[in-house]
Amino acid sequence: MAFGDSSPRYQSKPAMTEINVIPLVDVMLVLLIIFMITAPLLTHSVKIDLPKASSTPSQNKTENIEFSIRADGNFYWGGESVTLEQLPTRFTEAVKQSDKTELHIRADREAHYELVAKIMSIAAKAGLARIGFVTDPNEAAVNDEE
Repeated sequence: MAFGDSSPRYQSKPAMTEINVIPLVDVMLVLLIIFMITAPLLTHSVKIDLPKASSTPSQNKTENIEFSIRADGNFYWGGESVTLEQLPTRFTEAVKQSDKTELHIRADREAHYELVAKIMSIAAKAGLARIGFVTDPNEAAVNDEE
């Protein structure tokens, strides 16, 4: 069988225009059989009786600074009203007492971000590395429903 042969016996046959799907079907059947055999092996699990253990939370009591920012710009350190000028010395004193002191910031929803950023900056300059925000998850769920 020569392609492009110009002999007269091949010129009478028309060109084959149909796709031969038999090899494709053969390959697909082989793949189907392979997947049918390997699929149950992938979901096979081994039963293991793991040991039971109980744990208690660690008693590493770290010093927390409860700091609140109201919408009107007032600051509260553990419920006590403070001014912006008092904060650098108070943060520095807290770090001197314990280097693992954490700052927990509670900010009103309407509090300006600028105030929050100033407090975080002052705390970071004083050496507080652990700064977190305290939110009320129940309040967020109520606002999502509105």
